[in-house]
Amino acid sequence: MKILVINGPNLNMLGIREPKIYGSRTYNDLVKMCEDYAKECGVEIEVFQSNHEGVIVEKIQESYEKIDGIVINPAAYSHTSVAILDALKAVSIPTVEVHISDPDTREEFRHKDFVRLYAYKAIVGHGFDGYKEAIEDLVRNYSK
Repeated sequence: MKILVINGPNLNMLGIREPKIYGSRTYNDLVKMCEDYAKECGVEIEVFQSNHEGVIVEKIQESYEKIDGIVINPAAYSHTSVAILDALKAVSIPTVEVHISDPDTREEFRHKDFVRLYAYKAIVGHGFDGYKEAIEDLVRNYSK
Protein backbone atom coordinates (compact mmCIF):
# COMPACT_ATOMS: atom_id res chain seq x y z
CA MET A 1 0.00 0.00 0.00
CA LYS A 2 1.18 3.51 -0.83
CA ILE A 3 -0.04 6.48 1.19
CA LEU A 4 0.48 10.15 0.40
CA VAL A 5 0.38 12.61 3.28
CA ILE A 6 -0.32 16.15 2.07
CA ASN A 7 0.17 19.16 4.34
CA GLY A 8 -1.06 22.59 3.37
CA PRO A 9 0.01 26.14 4.08
CA ASN A 10 1.93 27.14 7.19
CA LEU A 11 2.34 23.59 8.48
CA ASN A 12 6.04 23.96 7.67
CA MET A 13 5.99 26.51 10.52
CA LEU A 14 4.97 24.02 13.20
CA GLY A 15 6.87 24.65 16.42
CA ILE A 16 6.93 28.38 15.63
CA ARG A 17 3.33 29.10 14.65
CA GLU A 18 0.89 29.51 17.54
CA PRO A 19 2.41 26.89 19.86
CA LYS A 20 -0.56 27.17 22.25
CA ILE A 21 -2.72 25.74 19.46
CA TYR A 22 -0.29 23.55 17.51
CA GLY A 23 2.29 22.61 20.15
CA SER A 24 6.06 22.90 20.14
CA ARG A 25 6.94 19.97 17.88
CA THR A 26 8.26 20.89 14.44
CA TYR A 27 7.26 19.92 10.93
CA ASN A 28 10.33 17.68 10.75
CA ASP A 29 9.07 15.92 13.89
CA LEU A 30 5.74 15.34 12.15
CA VAL A 31 7.38 13.96 9.01
CA LYS A 32 9.58 11.58 11.01
CA MET A 33 6.61 10.39 13.08
CA CYS A 34 4.59 9.66 9.91
CA GLU A 35 7.49 7.85 8.26
CA ASP A 36 8.23 5.77 11.37
CA TYR A 37 4.57 4.84 11.83
CA ALA A 38 4.16 3.88 8.17
CA LYS A 39 7.19 1.62 8.51
CA GLU A 40 5.58 -0.03 11.57
CA CYS A 41 2.42 -0.57 9.50
CA GLY A 42 4.39 -1.98 6.59
CA VAL A 43 3.29 0.63 4.06
CA GLU A 44 5.10 3.04 1.75
CA ILE A 45 4.60 6.71 2.50
CA GLU A 46 5.41 10.05 0.97
CA VAL A 47 5.01 13.21 3.03
CA PHE A 48 4.51 16.43 1.06
CA GLN A 49 3.96 20.05 2.06
CA SER A 50 3.17 23.16 0.06
CA ASN A 51 1.96 26.66 0.77
CA HIS A 52 0.54 26.88 -2.77
CA GLU A 53 -2.93 25.66 -3.68
CA GLY A 54 -2.10 24.83 -7.31
CA VAL A 55 0.91 22.77 -6.30
CA ILE A 56 -1.29 20.74 -3.94
CA VAL A 57 -3.84 20.22 -6.73
CA GLU A 58 -1.08 19.02 -9.05
CA LYS A 59 0.27 16.63 -6.40
CA ILE A 60 -3.20 15.13 -5.97
CA GLN A 61 -3.59 14.76 -9.75
CA GLU A 62 -0.14 13.10 -10.03
CA SER A 63 -1.31 10.52 -7.48
CA TYR A 64 -3.91 9.07 -9.82
CA GLU A 65 -3.34 5.29 -10.19
CA LYS A 66 -0.10 5.57 -8.15
CA ILE A 67 -1.35 6.09 -4.59
CA ASP A 68 -3.76 3.91 -2.61
CA GLY A 69 -4.73 6.41 0.09
CA ILE A 70 -4.34 10.08 0.97
CA VAL A 71 -4.03 11.72 4.37
CA ILE A 72 -4.53 15.44 3.91
CA ASN A 73 -4.26 18.37 6.26
CA PRO A 74 -5.28 21.14 3.89
CA ALA A 75 -4.89 23.69 6.70
CA ALA A 76 -6.48 27.02 5.72
CA TYR A 77 -7.36 25.65 2.27
CA SER A 78 -10.00 23.50 3.99
CA HIS A 79 -12.12 26.62 4.22
CA THR A 80 -11.46 28.09 0.78
CA SER A 81 -10.41 25.53 -1.81
CA VAL A 82 -12.96 24.08 -4.14
CA ALA A 83 -9.98 23.27 -6.40
CA ILE A 84 -8.51 20.83 -3.86
CA LEU A 85 -11.95 19.30 -3.33
CA ASP A 86 -12.39 18.86 -7.10
CA ALA A 87 -8.91 17.31 -7.48
CA LEU A 88 -9.69 14.76 -4.75
CA LYS A 89 -13.01 13.93 -6.38
CA ALA A 90 -11.32 13.57 -9.78
CA VAL A 91 -8.74 10.99 -8.64
CA SER A 92 -11.19 9.06 -6.41
CA ILE A 93 -8.50 7.99 -3.94
CA PRO A 94 -9.71 7.15 -0.40
CA THR A 95 -8.93 10.21 1.71
CA VAL A 96 -8.81 10.99 5.41
CA GLU A 97 -8.72 14.65 6.42
CA VAL A 98 -6.62 15.54 9.48
CA HIS A 99 -6.34 18.73 11.52
CA ILE A 100 -3.99 19.10 14.48
CA SER A 101 -6.45 21.43 16.19
CA ASP A 102 -10.24 21.24 15.98
CA PRO A 103 -11.37 23.91 13.49
CA ASP A 104 -14.98 23.47 14.61
CA THR A 105 -14.11 24.97 18.01
CA ARG A 106 -12.19 27.90 16.59
CA GLU A 107 -13.17 31.03 14.66
CA GLU A 108 -16.46 30.92 12.75
CA PHE A 109 -14.77 31.15 9.33
CA ARG A 110 -13.02 27.83 10.03
CA HIS A 111 -16.31 25.96 10.33
CA LYS A 112 -16.79 25.65 6.55
CA ASP A 113 -14.72 22.73 5.22
CA PHE A 114 -14.74 21.88 1.53
CA VAL A 115 -12.36 18.90 1.78
CA ARG A 116 -14.65 17.23 4.31
CA LEU A 117 -17.25 17.02 1.54
CA TYR A 118 -15.05 14.35 -0.09
CA ALA A 119 -12.98 12.76 2.68
CA TYR A 120 -14.60 9.63 4.03
CA LYS A 121 -13.35 10.52 7.51
CA ALA A 122 -12.10 13.60 9.39
CA ILE A 123 -9.83 13.39 12.42
CA VAL A 124 -9.63 16.72 14.24
CA GLY A 125 -8.09 17.92 17.47
CA HIS A 126 -5.91 14.85 18.09
CA GLY A 127 -2.61 16.65 17.48
CA PHE A 128 0.09 14.74 15.62
CA ASP A 129 -1.56 11.45 16.64
CA GLY A 130 -4.37 12.22 14.21
CA TYR A 131 -1.96 11.40 11.39
CA LYS A 132 -1.27 7.97 12.91
CA GLU A 133 -5.00 7.37 13.24
CA ALA A 134 -5.52 8.32 9.59
CA ILE A 135 -2.72 6.04 8.36
CA GLU A 136 -4.05 3.19 10.49
CA ASP A 137 -7.58 3.71 9.17
CA LEU A 138 -6.44 3.64 5.55
CA VAL A 139 -4.39 0.50 6.15
CA ARG A 140 -7.28 -1.23 7.93
CA ASN A 141 -9.88 -0.31 5.32
CA TYR A 142 -8.00 -0.16 2.02
CA SER A 143 -4.87 -2.31 2.23
CA LYS A 144 -4.80 -4.82 -0.61
